[in-house]
Amino acid sequence: MSFRKVVRQSKFRHVFGQPVKTEQCYDDIRVSRVTWDSTFCAVNPSFVAIIVEASGGGAFLVLPLHKTGRIDKSYPTVCGHTGPVLDIDWCPHNDHVWQIPENGLSQPLTEPVVVLEGHSKRVGIVAWHPTARNVLLSAGCDNVVLIWNVGTAEELYRLEGLHPDLIYSVSWSRDGSRFCTACKDKSVRVIDPRRGTVVAEKERAHEGARPMRAIFLADGKIFTTGFSRMSERQLALWDTENLEEPMGLQELDSSNGALLPFYDPDTNVVYVCGKGDSSIRYFEITEEPPYIHFLNTFTSKEPQRGMGWMPKRGLDVSKCEIARFYKLHERKCEPIIMTVPRK
Repeated sequence: MSFRKVVRQSKFRHVFGQPVKTEQCYDDIRVSRVTWDSTFCAVNPSFVAIIVEASGGGAFLVLPLHKTGRIDKSYPTVCGHTGPVLDIDWCPHNDHVWQIPENGLSQPLTEPVVVLEGHSKRVGIVAWHPTARNVLLSAGCDNVVLIWNVGTAEELYRLEGLHPDLIYSVSWSRDGSRFCTACKDKSVRVIDPRRGTVVAEKERAHEGARPMRAIFLADGKIFTTGFSRMSERQLALWDTENLEEPMGLQELDSSNGALLPFYDPDTNVVYVCGKGDSSIRYFEITEEPPYIHFLNTFTSKEPQRGMGWMPKRGLDVSKCEIARFYKLHERKCEPIIMTVPRK
């Protein structure tokens, strides 16, 4: 009697990654060498923003998408920071939130539109609210989460005492009513910002000591990346109604770069990019066991320093594009297009 392994049929099984031609890359960019586990890149349908090396403070480049090729060393940056820039995010409701002219900067941007002061240590995470305009979350190395009204520069909520250690990642739920965090104490927490309370918590979500990440999925489940006690990289899926055991848990490999997850709610596909890896793995999240289904891997030669992710409204759907990454090398940014070819 013989058994055949049944491969789950998925319309996303045939997602193909394709790097663009050399002339469509952004060349001669000195990507930041800061060791913080950030993506270092943020993209919207008008601009790509990249955190770069800068003397005397932090800076990032903001390039119109069409400005490809070699970027001149004297190209103006956004440089009104006194320390290194650790994280970067475009507002989903306003592509010009830094008041960048349509054709890009013609001179350095040193004056901020607004300054938000409230953290006692450096800020490592910023995340715009998905549904409310002008609402921004920031998390600092003081283990405090602040929620701001950027329009009026006022602090809306200060969430202290919920995290005993460094916060590694923050992710809003789809409607913005809650957010989840991954903390250095190995706990994943779901927080109601209005009440200022932890509504669910999973201790030791991943046993390893290296950084974890947690993101909310469209149906309210949480997807995490982390490390096992033996330092193997892991993915897990959690039901916030019952965090006792993961719904699904997979071990990937024993590399030591933090795994950055990117989620597409329309296709329910999670893309996982490891810092220092030269690959992007992708998985479909489904309702039936084992819940996390490996689809494929896109591999290239050079390791990635960081990764940007184009929102769905910036994709070329006429070319069957379902995702687009902006991969940071040491000296350039390379767009990678993910497509599902028509039959």
